[in-house]
Amino acid sequence: MAPRLAVAAVVLVLACSGGETKTAPQHTGDSTASTSGVPTYGVTVVHRWPHDPNAFTEGLEVHDGLMYEATGLVGQSGFRSYDLASGTIARRYVLAPPYFGEGITIFRGRLYELTWTTGVGYIYDTATFTRRGSFSYSGEGWGLTHDSVSLIMSDGTSVLRFLDPVTLHVQSALSVTAQGLPVPKLNELEWIKGEIWANVWQTTQIARINPHTGAVTSWIDISGLLPSGAEADSADVANGIAYDSAADRIFVTGKRWPVVFEIKVTSK
Repeated sequence: MAPRLAVAAVVLVLACSGGETKTAPQHTGDSTASTSGVPTYGVTVVHRWPHDPNAFTEGLEVHDGLMYEATGLVGQSGFRSYDLASGTIARRYVLAPPYFGEGITIFRGRLYELTWTTGVGYIYDTATFTRRGSFSYSGEGWGLTHDSVSLIMSDGTSVLRFLDPVTLHVQSALSVTAQGLPVPKLNELEWIKGEIWANVWQTTQIARINPHTGAVTSWIDISGLLPSGAEADSADVANGIAYDSAADRIFVTGKRWPVVFEIKVTSK
């Protein structure tokens, strides 16, 4: 199947979508993530920033000097903006039940938010968090980012959807593969220097994806970030990638991690 799928074919893929659970299962590994022939890189920690250990992180983004974070779980969902250094919250939005919040992205003055299984997304004013509209989609909502033209959405499968930011209709879809094999469970997304970075759910692997071909060009292994002990024991799965384009900084975290890590990619 060609990397850019016809829109009509998306429905077939979505029918096979597997859901994200409210708590993390034991890590089971992912055969795709270890596909030979795709290089794997490690990371070094530039700085450790405070992170709310109760935040069930679903989306992470830097905008105008603040960190924006979306959280999941019914009754705990929503998003916030906060000062990275102090952790002080500038503004918060609570998403009422029965919605399970998922990924967010900020594009052209609007904050877009997905929900997990309810098939609805919301649009907010970035400055005030006032809701400005909603949109619907088939299948599940997981991660969200954007390039200079489109919103880019993951749904737990190996296919990313490109959405028109005005109509919110699907423009095209991208099949993500590593050495020709599909990469399922694509979760939180970030656009970094012309690439799509994606957490692979239930793993500590980040896929770097060519947005034109869908090929994974390399893996980033963040398994060594949380040391053994209390920090790691209370943490959930890795999820959360943010890029500060103004200062060329990359941040990663996870669900209920007590730290946001500023990282540099290194050789293994």
